[in-house]
Amino acid sequence: METHQIYLAGGCFWGTEHFLQQLTGITETKVGFANGKTENPSYQQVCKANTGHAETVKVTYDPSAISLSEILNLFFMTIDPTSVNRQGGDTGTQYRTGIYYTDKEDLPIINAVIASLSKQYSLPVVVEVKPLDNFYLAEDYHQDYLYKNPAGYCHINPKLFEIARNYKKE
Repeated sequence: METHQIYLAGGCFWGTEHFLQQLTGITETKVGFANGKTENPSYQQVCKANTGHAETVKVTYDPSAISLSEILNLFFMTIDPTSVNRQGGDTGTQYRTGIYYTDKEDLPIINAVIASLSKQYSLPVVVEVKPLDNFYLAEDYHQDYLYKNPAGYCHINPKLFEIARNYKKE
C-alpha cells in the first residue's frame, strides 16, 4: 500500500488527532510540534517559551481510500479558519492553524481547497500553508490522548466525530 503524509495544525492536537483517526484511509497519526525554532521541544517549552512551534498532527493516509482534498475539507469542519492563534478555548501561537506539506505536488490541492473554503467566509482564511521545516514528536502521554482519556478536553464539537466515523469516500 502506498501512503502519503500531510501535517495539520488545528488548535489543540488531541482533538484534531482523534477526529482524523476516525476516518477510513488514515493509517497512522502522531502528535507533535511543527515549524518552530527550538530543536526537540517539550510541551512545556512550546506552551511557555515562544519556540514558534504549532501543535500539529502528522497524518499518514492511503490515497486510494481517502484523498488529500477530502482530508482537508473534513479538517476544515473542525476549525475556525478565520481565527488567528486561537481554536476553542486555546490561545497562543502554538494553537495556530496550519497545513504543512512535504510534497510540492500537494500545494495546488491545498490552495484549491482553501480557495473554495474562502468563498464561505466574509473574513479572510488565515490558515498557514507552508512546507514542513521540522516536526518533533510530543511526549508519549499526548499520543492517542483522547483514547486514553475519553473525558479529556477537546475543542471539537463531539457531533463531528460521528460524521468522521461515518464518512465514506464518494
